[in-house]
Amino acid sequence: MTETKRAHGLDGSLVEPDWPPLTLSEVRTVLDQFTAAGHPIAILSTSPRPLSSASVIKADRGNVFIKRHARAIRDIHGLAEEHRFMQHLYANGIRVPIVLQTANGDTSIQISDWTYEVHEIPPGVDLYEDAISWTPFLAQEHARSAGEMLARMHIAAGQFNAPRRKTQPLVASFTIFGSQDPVNALQQYLNAHPALYDDAQTLGDCDRALELLAPFHNELKPLIPSLCGLWTHNDLHASNLFWSDTGPSAHSTAVIDFGLADRTNAIHDLAHAIERNIVEWLILMNDPQCGDRVPVHLDHLWAMLDGYNHVRPLTASEAAALAPMLALCHAEFALSEADYFLGVLHSPEKARVATCDYLVGHAQWFRGPGGHKLLNPLRRWAESHERQSVRA
Repeated sequence: MTETKRAHGLDGSLVEPDWPPLTLSEVRTVLDQFTAAGHPIAILSTSPRPLSSASVIKADRGNVFIKRHARAIRDIHGLAEEHRFMQHLYANGIRVPIVLQTANGDTSIQISDWTYEVHEIPPGVDLYEDAISWTPFLAQEHARSAGEMLARMHIAAGQFNAPRRKTQPLVASFTIFGSQDPVNALQQYLNAHPALYDDAQTLGDCDRALELLAPFHNELKPLIPSLCGLWTHNDLHASNLFWSDTGPSAHSTAVIDFGLADRTNAIHDLAHAIERNIVEWLILMNDPQCGDRVPVHLDHLWAMLDGYNHVRPLTASEAAALAPMLALCHAEFALSEADYFLGVLHSPEKARVATCDYLVGHAQWFRGPGGHKLLNPLRRWAESHERQSVRA
């Protein structure tokens, strides 16, 4: 009997996937156009990540990674945006997957309602292959190495001057709270995403989130002009890194999965990395009353910041922006997820998870004692960082 493939559910459980897994006959058709990969032999693994279908393929010229997207999520132009960013990073010393090309030089192809991309496997061990966002590092040194890798990536991204991505689902942009007027910016965002604009529950959740997050935006607002625009990864969870080995002192060797990348700023990206790895949000989702009992791994936070600051020292303004940014950074991706659930999957139930549990629920947590035990230490750290900068 063929084993049923499972995907990560919104609450961390394994569920039936929204998209069918790749088949070997399908892979053969794709690799006929990516001839550098050779001929496929077998499907070695199927990714449990829920927003696309992806597999590691054994081919006669080595293993490759194939990812299939619904065209409504990523067309060839949308993938080209992130591929150009990856190619820039690779040319500037950051190990990322090499994106294979067709004979015509295309980095993706479209077949029927699907868009396909093919990558070489980067060096290292996929240590967190089955881990999902909002679960912690296995070791403190892993957090430190992730911070170092993120800082190196930001330095390498400095000369990549592409504009923000076109409007499409599942992008972690920063236009609403990156604005001096988030009410007007939210309206523009909703106007550009009709599935959200036409959903009354989403509009109500947005109003509630704006109210809850207003103090954090007020804290961030005077610092926004000092945050330089930068293309960023926006999803640096441990599972999007490859590692040197499986031990507690392993260091990151490569960065993968640039699907959420966009032009934001370094602090937005660093806040996302903290949000993805340091707070165990799935505990809150499964028990909304647990509040301040949600685990926050401050030892990993300090290690990540130490690693980052060692490679790319934060300015005083950047350090001060980190606490409010942490409360704000997930908001736009939560809306992008809701747009995907409403406009592509046509699932209001899943959209409610994105807007109620993620957007509003996380905002409520940051306003309460749980958020205080994360943000207040970060503010004290920023004040100490500023004093050290002045003495230096």
